[in-house]
Amino acid sequence: MKEIRDGTKSNKISQPLVLDIEDFKGDFSFDALFGNLVNELLPSFQEEDADSLEANGNINGNDALPNGRAGQGQGQGQLTPLFPEVDALLSMFKNSCSQLVEIRKQVDGKLFNLKKDVSAQDSKHRKTLGELEKGVDGLFDSFARLDSRISSVGQTAAKIGDHLQSADSQRETASQTMELIKYLMEFNSSPGDLMELSPLFSDDSRVAEAASIAQKLRSFAEEDIGRQGVTMQSVPGNATASRGLEVAVGNLQEYCNELENRLLSRFDTASQKRELSTMAECAKILSQFNRGTSAMQHYVGLRPMFDVEVMNADTRLVLGDQDSLPSPSNVARALSSLYKEIIDTVRKEAATITAVFPSPNDVMSILVQRVMEDRVPKLLEKLLVKPSLVHPPPMGEGGLLLYLRMLAVGYEKTQELAKDLRSVGCGDLDIEGLTESLFIDHKDMYIEYEQASLRQLYKSKMEELLSESQLSGESTGSIGRSKGASISSSHQQISVTVVTEFVRWNEEAISRCTLFSPQPGNLATNVKTVFTCLLDQVSQYTTEGLERARDGLTEAAALRERFVLGTSVSRRVAAAAASAAEAAAAAGESSFRSFMVAVQRCGSSVAIVQQYFANSISRLLLPVDGAHAASCEEMATAMSSAEGAAYKGLQQCIETVMAEVERLLSAEQKATDYKSPDDGIVPDHRPTNACIRVVAYLSRVLEAAFTALEGLNKQAFLTELGNRLHKGLSNHWQKYTFNPSGGLRLKRDITEYGDFVRSFNAPTVDEKFESLSIMANVFIVAPESLSSLFEGTPSILKDAQRFIQLREDYKSAKLAAKLSSLWPTS
Repeated sequence: MKEIRDGTKSNKISQPLVLDIEDFKGDFSFDALFGNLVNELLPSFQEEDADSLEANGNINGNDALPNGRAGQGQGQGQLTPLFPEVDALLSMFKNSCSQLVEIRKQVDGKLFNLKKDVSAQDSKHRKTLGELEKGVDGLFDSFARLDSRISSVGQTAAKIGDHLQSADSQRETASQTMELIKYLMEFNSSPGDLMELSPLFSDDSRVAEAASIAQKLRSFAEEDIGRQGVTMQSVPGNATASRGLEVAVGNLQEYCNELENRLLSRFDTASQKRELSTMAECAKILSQFNRGTSAMQHYVGLRPMFDVEVMNADTRLVLGDQDSLPSPSNVARALSSLYKEIIDTVRKEAATITAVFPSPNDVMSILVQRVMEDRVPKLLEKLLVKPSLVHPPPMGEGGLLLYLRMLAVGYEKTQELAKDLRSVGCGDLDIEGLTESLFIDHKDMYIEYEQASLRQLYKSKMEELLSESQLSGESTGSIGRSKGASISSSHQQISVTVVTEFVRWNEEAISRCTLFSPQPGNLATNVKTVFTCLLDQVSQYTTEGLERARDGLTEAAALRERFVLGTSVSRRVAAAAASAAEAAAAAGESSFRSFMVAVQRCGSSVAIVQQYFANSISRLLLPVDGAHAASCEEMATAMSSAEGAAYKGLQQCIETVMAEVERLLSAEQKATDYKSPDDGIVPDHRPTNACIRVVAYLSRVLEAAFTALEGLNKQAFLTELGNRLHKGLSNHWQKYTFNPSGGLRLKRDITEYGDFVRSFNAPTVDEKFESLSIMANVFIVAPESLSSLFEGTPSILKDAQRFIQLREDYKSAKLAAKLSSLWPTS
């Protein structure tokens, strides 16, 4: 937009706006156009109005008219326009609209022309595309025909090439056949004559070619002779057919042998000089003779690792000094060292074999087989000398256990050697099976040796314990017995340490079973057999230990019986007998304690075996149906003998305790204890001296039983002892007569006994002593109250009758007649 104005404000004349087409490009807006016009022109109009007002004087704001004009003076009566440029703007707007209409017409014209040109160009383009598509289709057709033609020509050329190749092959075969026939005729000239052969067979530079041709001729000649032999058998009278090739076969065999020996000699020379290229060349040629087997075996056989001196050194390294007993740990270290040396040697040989032989896996198979069939067996033969089961070596020389440990060490280390050889490389050799074959003779009878070894160990241990017991008895027996010590002090006591040693032997045997029996079924069978040995050992050891402890109880009982005297003896004899009875009682108490210790240790031993079975044995028996249950049954059966001995011994312990109780009651109980004189003295409410002694004795001696026994065994023992004590006391009191004060004293004794047996935790025993306490009341109440005393407790009437008869006034008060209604007469 352009605007033309003059330079003065007073004479300013606005020219029409000139619009350009560039003003309508981009983001065009009429609102923006008119806004720009007003913003540019309005300030100039305002300035001109201000100048007019200053020239004509002040004009009241109220003089402004709605039409935009104001009065210029009161006297003149003329109006001045408020926007004097309105007319100019209107003119300019009209001019602008005219220009816009003209521009619109121009734009519409240009758009029409452009549409027309675009339509023409589009038609021309479509026509060109159609022509191009037709040309491309024709081109594709041409290419398809060309490809078909090329394919046909190629197939023809391939057929021609095949024919040419076949013809060339036939020509080559014919040429080679002619050459072979020529050489065959040379070998067929005369037997043993190898002097007239072609230079090929004597030229050292063409040995490979000569070997190949000789092998072909030999194969052909032998095949021809075989065919002719069949023909001669089927056609009688053709005895002279084709006999000439037999000469060729003989000469070829002789030549091949000579050539093979010559190559082997050259191979040995190169091997000594470490000329790997020459060795590889000879090995390649020799591979045509029996697939190179002779060369492979020849190479392996000459290895220094198979020399006799080396093998003797192996024996010295592993076994050490012949005069000393070999140690399994030392043998294990020596075998590890030796086998590592063998692995290193084989690994070095593998590098040479790979560089020399065309079939290195076959050579490695022969080498490893030689190691496992020659070097290792000769060592194991001296290491594993199978001992006799009838006359086993003594334990001083290691016994059967040394052989088994050596076998385990040798087997384990040889298996490790086999795994290492497999990693180095041994071709298709079944090295695992070869390793097993080395130990097959030992493994077949392994379990018998394991059983015999465990029996030998047990026998040796028992002899050792017996010797220690005898030495201990000789050093302490005389002194102890002179002072009344325990008769069983010289007897060998059960030791948990010994049973733990049995288990350790068995654990070692089970580890060997796991090593030698990888199959779960065989392993379970062997484990069950070995565990049965442990059961037998523990059963025999604990049973014998309990029987020895019982012997002490038996001897103590014999001592008690020896010093039982009648009533008609002198005071001196009675005193000596009492002293001897005290010694017998001390022996009985000591034997009681010893047996309880034996029972406790027996229980601990059984617990150790059961824990061992649960932790180590049971899981190994699971693969075989019924094996676990059978072992549990065997374990119960094996322990039954020990249980029987323990039961008999506990019965003897009760007898020992009751014998001493009866002795104490007989010696300490006085008639006046329960029949105090009625002298007005305050009754003694303390337990009698006999009661105090018996309770003290029971407390002291049963401390061992409380410690040794547990569970149902403890409950059964204490219940039986409590019943026997109740019966013994009841019989003892039948010897005395009771007055009321004596009844109170008896009731006090019964309370003391009852308080003690309450520690047994035996309800039936507690009930019996409570009944005794009730029956003691028969000595305290008046005769007329006896009938009401047992109301509600009819079960004790019979025992009560016996007690009532012990009342001091039983006869004088005629109680039998008065109480006849309480119980029937017997």
